[in-house]
Amino acid sequence: MLTDQEMLKIAEKFIRRKVDESIEPIILHEETIKKPYGNIYYYQSKEFLMTRDFNKHLAGNAPFLVEKKAGRVVGLGTAMDLEDYIKAYENGTLGKTLTRYWYPDEDRFDYK
Repeated sequence: MLTDQEMLKIAEKFIRRKVDESIEPIILHEETIKKPYGNIYYYQSKEFLMTRDFNKHLAGNAPFLVEKKAGRVVGLGTAMDLEDYIKAYENGTLGKTLTRYWYPDEDRFDYK
């Protein structure tokens, strides 16, 4: 089982991989949702948070889960309410996409 600090390091690694290297992404710590099986993180560009310039706002930056058991990252999406994604994850009905899961040790995405 991973600690909150270990999961946060994985989350930071994930968001740096997700955005262009010219953008500095920041985890929104106050928005983190802690679940028994892991933490759900939100992120945004540092420049947007400092300036509120909408041109610096990240698009497609869906919340994601870092699983406590093994550190796998689960992309949740923005098409539905977050609660619907959480329910689908918890009951095993989360839809499959080629980039749903990210394995940090292998730096690869997969649908399972």
